[in-house]
Formats: sequence, C-alpha cells, structure tokens
Amino acid sequence: MANVSMPQLGETVADGTVTKWFKAVGEHVERGETLFEVSTDKVDTEIPSPASGTLTAILVAAGTTVDVGTVLATIGDAETGATDEHSTSSTPPSSTPPSSRGARAAGAQRTTGLSPVVRRLLAEHQLEAADITATGPDGRLTRSDVLAYVAAGTATPAVTSAPATSPVVRRLLAEHQLEAIDVKATGPDGRLTRRDVEAAIAKRSSATGDEEIPFTKIRALTAEHMVRSKATSAHTLMVREVDYERVELVRRAWGPDFKRDEGFSLTYLPFNAMAAVEALADFPHLNASVGDQRLIVHRERHLGIAVDLDGDGLVVPVVRGADRLGLVEMARAIRDLAQRARTKRLSPDEAAGGTFTITNPGPYGTLMTGAVINQPQVAILATDGVARKPVVVRDASGGESIAIHSVGLLAITFDHRVIDGAYAARFLRRVDEILNTRDWRGA
Repeated sequence: MANVSMPQLGETVADGTVTKWFKAVGEHVERGETLFEVSTDKVDTEIPSPASGTLTAILVAAGTTVDVGTVLATIGDAETGATDEHSTSSTPPSSTPPSSRGARAAGAQRTTGLSPVVRRLLAEHQLEAADITATGPDGRLTRSDVLAYVAAGTATPAVTSAPATSPVVRRLLAEHQLEAIDVKATGPDGRLTRRDVEAAIAKRSSATGDEEIPFTKIRALTAEHMVRSKATSAHTLMVREVDYERVELVRRAWGPDFKRDEGFSLTYLPFNAMAAVEALADFPHLNASVGDQRLIVHRERHLGIAVDLDGDGLVVPVVRGADRLGLVEMARAIRDLAQRARTKRLSPDEAAGGTFTITNPGPYGTLMTGAVINQPQVAILATDGVARKPVVVRDASGGESIAIHSVGLLAITFDHRVIDGAYAARFLRRVDEILNTRDWRGA
C-alpha cells in the first residue's frame, strides 16, 4: 500500500488546501498521473500520483486544509486494488461472513481508544469496529485495518442523506442558508464538496437574475494582497512613451526563424524585461523591498512576471538571476513559467523571492496601466500595448520628418515612501535608452 501525503511544496509552505480530487475511490491511477490539486498562499498546483494502483481511500476531503506530511489517501496494489502485502497491516483483510466472526471477537471487539481517523473511516463506510480484525498494539484497531477491510470489497461506501462535510463546505452552507441534504453530492463516498455547494449557489442565484460566484482560494488571496498593498504603500504612477521601432525591426527580421526554432512568437515582453533588468543595475533602489523603517536593496535581480489565471486571480512566478540571461533565454523562461502557472504545474518556491515585477497587459491593446505593487517590493512596471503611430524623427543633420513607428507606453508604479519621482523618471528614461540603443542581434 502506498500513502499519498500532502507534499512539501516550498521551503516556506507549512500547509495546503486540497481543492480537487481527480480520481474517486476504486478507480485506477497511474504513477505520475494527476491525482489531486493543492492550493497554497502562492499558487494552485496539480500533484501527480506517487504510485500506480487503485485508489483505496480518500482521507481528506476537497476543501480541507492540512499540514505538510498529512496522509491524504491510500493506493493499493496495481493488479488487484487490494492493500499491498508489505503494508503496515500484518493480517490479510477479512472477507468472512458475520456469522463466523465470533472466533476472533477477543481482539476485534476492543473498540476503546480508537483514533479520530479510525472513527471517521468507520462512520464514512458504515462499519462496526467489531467486524474488523484488529492488528494494532494491545488489539487496537488501526487505520490500515479499516482500509484493508474496505479494499477487500467487504464494506459498502456510505451514501447518506447527510454526507460528511469539510469545514469549508459547512461554512458555505451556513453563509448561503443551504441544507446539505438539498445539495447534490458528487465527491468520493457521497461526500459533499465545495464545488457542489458553489454549483447549488450559482443555480439558485441564476433564478433571480444574478449570479453569485464564490471566490476561489487564489482569488481570495489575490484580493487580500491587493488591498494590503494599497494600504501599505504610497502608490505613485509615472508613464513614459517609448519608440519601439528598433525593437520592431529586430522582431521582423528574427521573428519567423525564432518561431520556427522555439515554437512561439517573439513578443515585446522579453525585450522590455531585458531592458528593465539592465536598468536596475543603475537604479538599485528599485530592486529592493521595504523592511522596518529601512530599504533593503537586493544584490540579485530576480524578475517577477505577473500571470493572469484566466480571471481566477494572479500569480507572479520569478525568473531567477534574470540579469544573467540573454534575449532567447529570457523569452523561454517567461513562457515556461507562464505556461506552468496556468496549467498548475508551478511550485510555490517558483513564485517567491522576486525583487522587481513586470505586468504585461500589452497583448490586449491596453493604453496605460497603473498596476498594484507586489509587496514587499517597491515598484512594478507595466508594459502596455504597442501600436503603429506617426512620430517626428530627426536625421543626422537635425532635420525633422514624419514617419510611422511602433510606439507604446511604459508605466511604473512606485512606493513614494522610499522612491522619489525623479529617480523613477530617470529609470524609465534609461529603459527607453536601452531599448533604442542596445544591439539586440547580439543579445
């Protein structure tokens, strides 16, 4: 038997919330196949199965928050679905009829001292402790004894009018004045899940013309972080118009080969990221965070890239050592992190430790964005839409003419407690200079 535990998803992560199970009890699962989803205070992550076999028990319902290391489920033998003979249970699962169980009553009828986990499993599967062979010390019934009994097919999962519910489910029911019996349960063993309650809430709300959509954990955390940031920092917005024509010429020249080799398009984002990271070397107070009445200037330049999760919230994966990357490496790193964030393959550690952040609404054609600072950092740069516009250009002799160039806005939101306007303005000017003078062909 293999135990499935809450993984250590990051150095600073002590617990996680099981938000979804992708398999039900009795279903086969392959090693490496997605088994469940975990939400932390940083990211949502899909967790693969540690072994192949039959999912014999789910011990933690969706919507429940538990500590790292907590056993969440068990997976039995891949061939039979029964518990592995090398598991903690030393006695094979019982399948004898009730009439023949009296011979082992001495050990099995000791029901005192049952652990909370054992009591919950007995209740979920409508079992009596006396019906199961106890193999623990002093004849105690263990979790493995109950799971072995269930895996043998002797027990019938309970589907009652009042299925077991998690604290999150009970809270949602109370907040929306719903009864558990009135909500269709789709979870393992007839359990009521958070999504079941949310579906019932949405269905009831739609009848009145309004739809109520409860916050997901990542949306609730995003909301809390945004409000706290605005309450913490003296947000100030500064914007500079940038001529992207030199960058555009490189994109046109390299674009087809880049897409052929890399499988995705060369956008403006890696150019902006490279220029911003280089400019931070000249303006280190923007590569910093705020401590207790002090500014902490970071030696490393770890670039956060804000990623939208299709309306469900924001995460900010981090390109570590961004100043050591070339243009192609930067483009690859940004795309990889964004894709894994959206497919829930990102670890919490990959969304921690950023020293400066870029948000990129530009692909949606935005004009100017006043982004919210990613605490405890002191600034965030928004890269908005780039469009073809008429501009005044000067030749070598100083003559002026009108030309059509690619033009966009760079908007920096900074913490005016520690950064003054002139400092932020010079930073934007430096980013502009880098975009227009760097030899991007050799980047």
